[in-house]
Amino acid sequence: MRVLVIEDNDDLRFAVAAALRGDGLAVDEVADLPAADEALFVTAYDCAVFDRMLPSGDALHYVADLRRAGRTVPVLFLTSRDRVADRVDGFAAGGDDYLIKPFAVPELIARVRNLCRRAGTLTPPVHRIADVEIDTARRQVRRDGVLLLLTAKEFAVLEILAARADQAVSRAELIEKCWDEMAEPGSNVVDVLIAQLRRKLGDPPLIDTVRGVGYRLVTGSDG
Repeated sequence: MRVLVIEDNDDLRFAVAAALRGDGLAVDEVADLPAADEALFVTAYDCAVFDRMLPSGDALHYVADLRRAGRTVPVLFLTSRDRVADRVDGFAAGGDDYLIKPFAVPELIARVRNLCRRAGTLTPPVHRIADVEIDTARRQVRRDGVLLLLTAKEFAVLEILAARADQAVSRAELIEKCWDEMAEPGSNVVDVLIAQLRRKLGDPPLIDTVRGVGYRLVTGSDG
């Protein structure tokens, strides 16, 4: 899943992005609203995390404009403004969640993932493909009851394939959803990761290569 973090404090932005990446999310970072506007124009994000008060303006007004324009990206306001009236204003402007600084990192991750689920990209919470169980809440994968040790990135790719089981998912889409803007779309990062994932999933193989397109996770009914 891909998340945009908008925060002008460099240290906090880095910490938030690192925490989300550590949980397997792809994260792009910007420091102001003009950069956020550009990022949201070119990329379909599953969630955007906005510091509310930025040097370039109050993100509340920016999000309200997004909603008036019909933009539906889920938004989490991350702010030190802790009055009830502030939280009400955030929701009224179109925010989907509101987290007060200082915050606990596990709570931030849980809230971001919840917003990604609202976007329709992580449901159902447990995927069962053949003898593989993919638990998106616990971030665990089992095959024939045996727990598999996947990296965060491997889990992220498998999660996308499972959500689209028996459908071809392009390399470009996997890059878009599972890697941030630092990834090189022309590189072989997807192919290398798929090879690793196939080894860990074992036999019989579940991931097919769709020539000229990308990959698909087969349910077993036709593979």
